[in-house]
Amino acid sequence: MTDAKRAAPAPMTYFVDGMDCANCVQKVEQMVSRLPGTGEVKTSFTRQTLTLSLDESQTPRSTLERNLKSLGYTPSLLEGRAADTQATAAAHAHDHTHSHDDHPHADHGHAHVHAADPSKPWYRSAQGQLVVSSGVLLALAWGLSFVAPSLAYWGFVAATLLGVWPLARKAWASLRLGDPFSINMLVTLAAVGAVAIGQAAEGAVVVFLFMVGELLEGVAAGRARAGIQALAALAPKTALLFEGGVTREVAADSLQVGQIVQVNPGARVPADGTIERGQSSLNDSPVTGESLPVSKGAGDSVYAGSINESGVLHVRVDKAAADNTIARIIHMVEEAEASKAPTARFIDRFSRWYTPAVVGVSALVATLPPLLWGEAWHPWLYKGIALLLIGCPCALVLSVPAAITSGISAGTRRGLLIKGGAALESIGHVKTVAFDKTGTLTAGKPKVTQVVGENQNEVLRLAAAVEAGSSHPLAKAIVEAAKHAQVTIPAAADAGALAGKGVTARVEGRRILVTSPSYAASQTVLSETHTQSIQLFEEQGHTTVVVLDEQKTIGLIAIRDEPREDARSALLELHQQGIKTLMLTGDNARTGAAIAKALGLEVRAELLPEDKLKLIDGLRLQGGVAMVGDGINDAPALARADVGIAMGGGTDVALETADAALLREKVQGVSELVQLSRATMQNIKQNIAFALGLKAIFLVTTLLGYTNLWMAVLADTGATAIVTANALRLLRWKPRQPS
Repeated sequence: MTDAKRAAPAPMTYFVDGMDCANCVQKVEQMVSRLPGTGEVKTSFTRQTLTLSLDESQTPRSTLERNLKSLGYTPSLLEGRAADTQATAAAHAHDHTHSHDDHPHADHGHAHVHAADPSKPWYRSAQGQLVVSSGVLLALAWGLSFVAPSLAYWGFVAATLLGVWPLARKAWASLRLGDPFSINMLVTLAAVGAVAIGQAAEGAVVVFLFMVGELLEGVAAGRARAGIQALAALAPKTALLFEGGVTREVAADSLQVGQIVQVNPGARVPADGTIERGQSSLNDSPVTGESLPVSKGAGDSVYAGSINESGVLHVRVDKAAADNTIARIIHMVEEAEASKAPTARFIDRFSRWYTPAVVGVSALVATLPPLLWGEAWHPWLYKGIALLLIGCPCALVLSVPAAITSGISAGTRRGLLIKGGAALESIGHVKTVAFDKTGTLTAGKPKVTQVVGENQNEVLRLAAAVEAGSSHPLAKAIVEAAKHAQVTIPAAADAGALAGKGVTARVEGRRILVTSPSYAASQTVLSETHTQSIQLFEEQGHTTVVVLDEQKTIGLIAIRDEPREDARSALLELHQQGIKTLMLTGDNARTGAAIAKALGLEVRAELLPEDKLKLIDGLRLQGGVAMVGDGINDAPALARADVGIAMGGGTDVALETADAALLREKVQGVSELVQLSRATMQNIKQNIAFALGLKAIFLVTTLLGYTNLWMAVLADTGATAIVTANALRLLRWKPRQPS
C-alpha cells in the first residue's frame, strides 16, 4: 500500500439541515460513530454542521448521507476551505427562510422536530400542521362519540395512525442503525398497543400530547439558540476603507490587517482594531454586555460590532474577519457544545441502560401477572403500555444540556464566554481563585512615575531601546515615557528575554539589561542609594526596574499599575461566596504585598512561570482552583488549573488556553461566573428532580390503577415541558450586584 493510500482522509464538512438541538447532535454522533472508517467527528448545532474524516473504502459517502436522511436530516456537503463560511451562511439562510419542519420527513431520532425560525408561525411548519391535523381528527372523533360511537372509534384510530406514522418510520430507522430503544420506539409501541387492546381514544390522545410537547420544545430550543446565532449578524457586512485621503465601500470580510477604516457616528465598527484618530463614545453592549457607553480615543482598542455613538473614528484593522471577537465568541460557544458537563456524561450513561430496563419492566408487568397468577390480560397489558410512556427518558436526557445551553447563552450576553459544560460546572465548585497581578487585578496600563539616574533621559532612552519590541505592559510604559520625554529611541540588536528576569539587547554597541532588582543584584553591586530607593518604591506599590550597562548601574525606573476600580469589591464578593483568593505575581515581594494589602487578599510574589505551576498543582489538591490571567506567561497556569479564566483584552495564547474569558475585562466577572455556574447547577438539579419525580408519581399511580394512558404521557411530555421552561429561565439570569 502506498503512502498516499495510507494517509488519513481529508476531513469533510456537511451542513445538516435539521440538526439544531443537543439531542439531535447526540443522535447523529451515535449513528456516525457506529460506521466503520469514521473519525475526528465534530458537530455543531449552532451552525448545524457535521465534520468528520471518512475512509470511503469502508463506508461510502452515499451510505453516510443515506443514514442521515433516514434519521430525518438533509445533509449538504460543503466544499474546501470555504466550508465554515458556507456553513454560517447556510445556517443563517435556513433560520431566516424556513424551518426543517418544512420537510415532511424531518422527524428526528428523538422525535424532536424544531421550529427554529422565530419569525415563522408554528402552525405553518410541517410539525405544526401535523399537530393541527391530528387535533382536528381527535376533536371530530370526540364529537362523533356522542352521536355515532362506532364511527368515533375509527376516527380515534385514524388520529392515532396519523400521528404515530412518522414516529414509527424513525423508530425503524433507529433500529436499523443500531439504536432499538429510541423514544420513538417507546411511543410507537404504546400507541399501537393501545389500539390493539381497544383503547384507540387514549392512543390518539397520547400521540397528540406527545406531538404538542415536542412542538413546544422545538420553539423553546429555537429561543435558546437565537441569542448565539444573532452574534453572526452583529458585524456589518460593509466597511469604509480609508486610503489616500478618500473612503470607498468594501466588503467587511475583505479587510486586511493594517488597513484603515472610517467609522461614522451611528455606524458599527467593522473589525477589531485600534483607534488611530478621533474620539468617541462606543456602545460595546452587543459584544461585551457592558451597559454604559465607553469613551475611547487614539490608541484604544475597539470590537467589531460595537456601535460608534458620536465622533468620526479612523481605526486600524488588527484582526481579519475570521479572527475577530465575534468569530471567537461563536467559536468558543461551538467548543462549549462538544464539552459535556460531568453530570451530562453521567445522565448519558444512565439513559443507555435505563431505556432498555423500562422496556423490560413493562414487558414483565404486562405478562407475568396473567401468566403466573391468572390475572386478566387487559388491565395488565394496559399498565405495561402506560409504563412504556412513563419510562420515556426524553425529559431526563434534556435536563442537563437544556440548562447548560441556556447558561452559556446567558453568560455570552453579559460578556462571560465559557467554552463548555465541564467548565461551567467546575467554576462553581472551586475553593480558590488565583489571580495574576498585571493586567488582571491591575488595569494593565502602568505608567512610569519616577526615573533615578545622573541623566534621566539617558536612562529612559536606553531602556526604551531594549523594550521597544516587547508587548509587555511594563515595556510599553517605558517606551511611552521615553516618547513623552521627546527622546530619540535608538535601534537595538540581539534582543532577548530572560524568563521572569528581564530583557537584554545591544544598543549602540553596548549590552544593556533592563531587569528586576533581584536579578540586577546577582549581576552587580547596587549602591546603598539605589537600594534605599528600590525599597521605598516597592513599599509604595511601585514596580522597579534596574537599567544596567554591562555590569554598571545606569539608573532605576519606578512604574506603578493601579488596581482595577472593581477589584476590591469583586474580591470581597468572592470571599462572601466562600472562595479563597490569592495573587500570584512575578513582581517583588514588597510591591506584591502593597497591592495585595490594598485589595485584601493573600500574595505569592517573585514567581517564575514554573513556580506558578507548582502552586497551582498544590491548590488543586485542596479542592479545586481557578486561575485568572492575561499574559503569555499565564498560559501554562491557565491550562493546569481546574478552570482557566482569561481577561478579554489578554493575549491570543491566554484566550485559546483558558476555559472561559471575561470580555468586559472586569474582575467582577469572576464572581459572576461563579454565580452563573451555581445557578445553572441548581437549575440542573431541579430539572432532574422534575423529570424523575413526575415519573415516580405516575409509576405508582399507574400500577395502582389511578391514572390512564393519556395521563401517563404527561410523565414524559409534561416533564419535558417543565424541564425546558425551567432551563429557559436561565436566559433571563442576571448577576447579583455587589453589596
